[in-house]
Amino acid sequence: MNFASDNVYGVHPRILAALSEANTGTAPSYGGDDFTRRAEEKLKAIFGCELRAFLVTSGTAANGLALSAITPGFGAIICHAEAHINVDECNSPELFTGGAKLIGLHGAAGKITPALIEKTLKGFIRGEHDPKPKGVSLTNATELGTVYSPAEVKAISEVIRPRGMKLHMDGARFANAVAGLGCSPAELTWKAGVDALSFGATKNGAMMLEAVIFFDLALAEDFAYRRMRGGQLLSKGRYLGAQMVAYLDNDLWLENARRANALAWKLGQGLAAISGIRIPNPVQANEVFAVMPRRLFDGLQAQGVKFYDWMPDSLGGSITADEIFARFVLSFATPEEDVDSFLALAHGMS
Repeated sequence: MNFASDNVYGVHPRILAALSEANTGTAPSYGGDDFTRRAEEKLKAIFGCELRAFLVTSGTAANGLALSAITPGFGAIICHAEAHINVDECNSPELFTGGAKLIGLHGAAGKITPALIEKTLKGFIRGEHDPKPKGVSLTNATELGTVYSPAEVKAISEVIRPRGMKLHMDGARFANAVAGLGCSPAELTWKAGVDALSFGATKNGAMMLEAVIFFDLALAEDFAYRRMRGGQLLSKGRYLGAQMVAYLDNDLWLENARRANALAWKLGQGLAAISGIRIPNPVQANEVFAVMPRRLFDGLQAQGVKFYDWMPDSLGGSITADEIFARFVLSFATPEEDVDSFLALAHGMS
């Protein structure tokens, strides 16, 4: 039973089959292939707008390169204090932007608000002695498994747009957010004011695949050079394009996300019914966070169940020395019987 991450599971069979198909014959190099062209056309159809899409291999590369198109080295990007770009990407955004400053805000349930952003922006009073605020980055779904609604995204956009700032969305689990909200991809992005999206696929069934999508086409002007300099222009780009085409065909991306989300909701409900466990945040995507007795956590780990003791500061509330703030992540490939077996085991040990 492995609930450590959605990265621990493999590649969806339909994506593997697409890679096998792409492996026959020859194709132009460096993204000049038909698979890559079809992938961008499919993304335009899914989002219902004109856009530019650049395929890359990792979310870290997607985020860092996307932010480099938004801010110069003297700029600042506002994000949540626990955003992946701030705590999990080893200064990659700073590297790709040439030194831009990330300003992390401590918002409840993994989210930042217009009020938090406005308060922060009021502190920029030193002119060129401060970095210049150039953008905001939202993670959707968030690091705590919650989601920003289209209205929440739009409210943040309306705060920063008059200041000439751009809005980036880290969508490593974008499919889970869309599936959880039941909205359209357009409603959650460009219609709400998002300028650039890191569109994730790796956590949701791909082998290694993300896309940097620009709804503000001006941001894409020199991005081909940024991607090349960042070592993310693959000579055999057809293997990225083939993955993306298969990922989007017949809404596989949403099918996978709905299954992962449904398993998370089932796990969350089951955990909430166990004495001594509480679920502090709503389960809105494919992650479940639970406060549980330390003895139960240790006992489950001893039985070989894999899940994380998460950062207690993320909770933003009281947690005793005898408790653990635990994270569970569900995948499209998580066996449902693993959820059932885990809940039965936890019930028996509680």
